[in-house]
Amino acid sequence: MGLCCQCGTQIEPNPANMCVACLRAQVDISEGIPKQAVLHFCRQCERYLQPPSCWLKAALESRELLAVCLKKVKGINKEVRLVDAGFIWTEPHSKRLKVKMTIQKEVMNGAVLQQVFIVEFVVHNQMCEDCHRVEAKDYWRACVQIRQK
Repeated sequence: MGLCCQCGTQIEPNPANMCVACLRAQVDISEGIPKQAVLHFCRQCERYLQPPSCWLKAALESRELLAVCLKKVKGINKEVRLVDAGFIWTEPHSKRLKVKMTIQKEVMNGAVLQQVFIVEFVVHNQMCEDCHRVEAKDYWRACVQIRQK
């Protein structure tokens, strides 16, 4: 048995020489990961925008929608590993989706720290191009360049 270098409680020896509570207080592994993001939704065809410009039909709290949400979250890479993700129930009319994520990261001399946090997605309405063409019956798109000598 060893002692934590911060608070002095008895711990099993580990690479950081700290107890879990002190290690969590010192290091925030979710730093750099946004806690809020925007999802675009077309009300006509009920599809979600999957970047860059693909519209995907997905039911609420489905695997497809979870995949779209996770692609919107930046900051998950080789250093910060996603362990688990799932939806937290919200009112369907609230225009909010909450995803509970569990991530892992190696910190301080090889100690692996795991953290759970919530990312909130705000659903904004945006008409997709297909529905926009149907809505505006005679619709033209042009790019004009005027040059002068």
